Amino acid sequence: MAKRKRATQQAENKGKEAAVGLLPQKKHYRQRAHANPFSDHSLDYPSSPRDIDWAAHYPAYANTGKLPEFADVGCGFGGLLITLAPLFPDTLMLGMEIRVQVSQYVQDRIAALRVAAATADPSSTELSPSAHYQNISIVRANAMKFLPNFFAKHSLSALFFLFPDPHFKSRKHKARIISPTLLAEYAYVLRPGGIVYTITDVKDLHDWMRSHLEDFPLFEYVDEATLRAEGKGPIIDAVYTSTEEGKKVERNHGEKWLACFRRIEVPRE
Repeated sequence: MAKRKRATQQAENKGKEAAVGLLPQKKHYRQRAHANPFSDHSLDYPSSPRDIDWAAHYPAYANTGKLPEFADVGCGFGGLLITLAPLFPDTLMLGMEIRVQVSQYVQDRIAALRVAAATADPSSTELSPSAHYQNISIVRANAMKFLPNFFAKHSLSALFFLFPDPHFKSRKHKARIISPTLLAEYAYVLRPGGIVYTITDVKDLHDWMRSHLEDFPLFEYVDEATLRAEGKGPIIDAVYTSTEEGKKVERNHGEKWLACFRRIEVPRE
């Protein structure tokens, strides 16, 4: 057992060393911090979830019939996906990012991590597909317009909105990712019992998101302690610390406000 563990650790170390030379550098993917979700971004999107070739996104799971269960909306540079990938080996995860250069960076980052892991030990049977980052992918998409085009009804178990654009000006509030209209779509794609995770370093935005979620009849607030007791501690930790924005807040000694909501089941009459 100890020998097997050492072999696995050596393979992981080789993968990390290989990744150093393969990972893309952000300086080559310069992009504005935010994008206007109401602009025409010349996006290609499927007419329905049935039209998506998920095997192209998750080739190692092509014959399993698995579909994405976690969706990171506005995934930025992909920190959450990469942190959660080995923690949930049986879960497919999809990042959605509207900015072209940022989404390309994440795509290249995932590809590099997959190659690095395979290069470290291509014949290893100890590493699951998730250890090769095969269970994460990204699409360039405008979630405010096309979320149901990617996810079928009740197909997701987790939705993440981590450090979204605060749109400080009142006239820009309609562009916030949490709104009554959009919450109906989130409730549609999220299965009963699924969790919406939100976090921000802007108190006004936190209050906005929490109040809208509390007012929506298909979501109920669930506190952090309850989620940790349910075994979702690793997810909460990743929500706090895995993203570029979260790390920046920590460096600046800022505060973070977390609010999580459970999709409730509607009793049939």
